[in-house]
Amino acid sequence: MDTIDHIANLWRHARLPDAALDDLVLTGSEAALPSSFAVSKAAQAGIALAALASSHYWHLRTGRQQQVTVNRRHAAIECRSDHYFAIDGKPVRVGDPLTGLYRCGDGSWVRIHANFAHHREGALALLKSAPSRDAITDALRSWRAVDFESEAAALGLPVVALRTFEQWDAHPQGLAVESLPTLTITRIGDAPSAFTRADEGKGKSEGVPFGNPATALGGLRVIELTRILAGPVCGRTLAAHGAEVLLVNSPHLPNIDALPDTSRGKLSAHLDLRSPADSATMRQLLQTADVFIQGYRPMSIAALGFGPQALAREQPGIVYASLTAWGAAGPWRLRRGFDSLVQTASGFNVAEAQAAGSDVPKPLPTQILDHAAGYLMAFGISAALARRATEGGSWHVEVSLAQTARWLRMMGRTPQDLGIHDPSREDVADLLQTTPSGFGSLTAVRHAASLSQTPARWMRPSVSPGTNPAAWTAV
Repeated sequence: MDTIDHIANLWRHARLPDAALDDLVLTGSEAALPSSFAVSKAAQAGIALAALASSHYWHLRTGRQQQVTVNRRHAAIECRSDHYFAIDGKPVRVGDPLTGLYRCGDGSWVRIHANFAHHREGALALLKSAPSRDAITDALRSWRAVDFESEAAALGLPVVALRTFEQWDAHPQGLAVESLPTLTITRIGDAPSAFTRADEGKGKSEGVPFGNPATALGGLRVIELTRILAGPVCGRTLAAHGAEVLLVNSPHLPNIDALPDTSRGKLSAHLDLRSPADSATMRQLLQTADVFIQGYRPMSIAALGFGPQALAREQPGIVYASLTAWGAAGPWRLRRGFDSLVQTASGFNVAEAQAAGSDVPKPLPTQILDHAAGYLMAFGISAALARRATEGGSWHVEVSLAQTARWLRMMGRTPQDLGIHDPSREDVADLLQTTPSGFGSLTAVRHAASLSQTPARWMRPSVSPGTNPAAWTAV
């Protein structure tokens, strides 16, 4: 199918009107990144869906229409933004050098994710290994890949064994993912129709535009509890379209080095939801919040009293968005996971290597599952906001990396694109912008969606965690 067909399928799945698709213009048809998978197409489709849904919400508020344009090359490069950004002119290395693929004693492979110190030290302790790639390789010679995966999972460590597509499709978790749609948007409670919860009761029937009509999502308040790429990309996208996004981190949890790039446009506060005082502050924030995004494992946030059903009861009209690694069903639904792990477990690393004529597993050229899942979640949120404005209700949006991986497979293969030039930072200089930030002078990829009436832009610089108070800005 063409890109527009994949977009239209998800647009209709979200029960949004076909007429809005006429406002979308897709430019460029060539792949921008070397891969046998349609990663550039997926990037363009994800960003287009998020932008078009934001524009549709703006249309409902104002009665005005606009053109939404997304270029394929620009979209693909934005889905590799963590590869290109720099602070004070110096490129930032994202990830720990011990993270990666290792061959085991049975000849198969495992991927160890060591970007967080506690995961890194846990894997080294399990292996009784020194902190070097050579030492880890030596230690794994006494392991079968699936045994190491199981032992690591029992300890809560993010490790997976390498699988082919065929092996993943026959695996219980692969079968569970196959039964799920790419994303779900479910009504989970009743509430009056409204554009924002702060202005509940003054909805579309009175023809009142809320927020700043110069931005598609102006006036909306978003609480974001995420740390890894997909969730932060979702919040960054909503901020680019004008939403007030409050990134809430717990002070005891680590963040990844991509934070200066992914937190553009956001306020950033510290709250520890295990603290009664901080939990009470969160509930106060929720009283006028429109969207609650969380990227933690299923049940962990619910155990603290902030699950979707609880918030739908306490805060009618909330749009709750959940991001998981492996999906909401199946035996792995509670496991930790990251883009690279899902690529490895679900067959992509083997398939990409085979297309390149190599026996060594080959990752995709970008963490496309993270980025695409982030844009799909932003799309689902704006779609739910649009339905709240017309139908009322509280809504739950669910996205996972594994479901996004299946969506990418559905886009087909492009083996001819494996040999194209892999763009360097210099090659994409025309897509970069340099702005002040709380980390120094930030050079990063501009947003790829162009909206003719409400240009996407980040109105706040990225800042360090905890820079701002846990409060909404004055209106």
